[in-house]
Amino acid sequence: MKIFTVLGLSAFGFSTLARAQDHPFGSILRPLATPAQAEYELTLLVAAICGAILLVVGGLLAYVVFRFRERGPITHDEPPQLYGSNQVEIAWTVIPILIVFVLTTATARVTSAVQDREPVKGAVKINVVGHQWWWEYTYPDLKITTANEMHVPVGAATFLNLDSADVVHSFWVPQLSGKTDVIPNRPNHMWIDPKETGVYYGNCAEYCGAQHAHMLIRVVVESKEDFDEWVAAQRKAAPKTDSPGEKTFLSLSCVDCHTVRGLPASGDQGPNLTHVMTRSTIAAGQIANTKENLRAWLTDPQAIKAGNYMPNLDLTSVQLDQLVDFLQTLK
Repeated sequence: MKIFTVLGLSAFGFSTLARAQDHPFGSILRPLATPAQAEYELTLLVAAICGAILLVVGGLLAYVVFRFRERGPITHDEPPQLYGSNQVEIAWTVIPILIVFVLTTATARVTSAVQDREPVKGAVKINVVGHQWWWEYTYPDLKITTANEMHVPVGAATFLNLDSADVVHSFWVPQLSGKTDVIPNRPNHMWIDPKETGVYYGNCAEYCGAQHAHMLIRVVVESKEDFDEWVAAQRKAAPKTDSPGEKTFLSLSCVDCHTVRGLPASGDQGPNLTHVMTRSTIAAGQIANTKENLRAWLTDPQAIKAGNYMPNLDLTSVQLDQLVDFLQTLK
């Protein structure tokens, strides 16, 4: 099942636009990928036709109300009854049919172009999995897994396979494409081809629980050269150092939920931490990825993102320092 909403504006949508307004890629009215552009143009067409209908119907209604208003003493006599006008009957039958035909064919054309495009050879493919409340990105051909920040090359079509690990989510980066539902056990698909480098912002657009509004998306669009460098760096495993922080990490329940390639940590319930320090944010975009915020997150994750599934580990100050120092090396 493939479901997408053409540039729909929800309560989330307005909050996302408000957060993104200071960024150069923050406006829904500035599409920067082929799917978003097609959906934007369809939206303008639908809005223009509906606006014209509103003006015509509203204008005729205002004219009738004014032209045939009661004059003089009010009577209760039945007004003259007029029956039959072939011209009027034909007009209000044919015109709506033509409008529906235009809207249907235009929508079908855009829907088909957006949903039915097949991946080309060598295209980047990403498996996107929605979790409460973060995003997991796996590049199957490149052997990379990361979280919350998706990297793609500029100008080339990138194909996304969408699935959910728990409840219904919705993947929406307004300037790249319309909303696409992310449904458990019902894989969905979409594609994007960003035209400019930079960071594009989005969010889950389907209410999915307490932290729905804080399930942010960052799509980092890079030149082909920068993307290749990122891929090469992401493929590297974390070095085994036997540092106090590494030993503390491996001794705690962190390894049950998180993966760090190169170490005996292969949990799949939380974000992959192999290169966590290359990301701009933590807690799915909730806070900047700084040493101070990382320490605050490890101290009490519920204070930052209430209801999330990261437990309070009750760390001692020594363990906390060691963990923060260890995580800072995962670049």
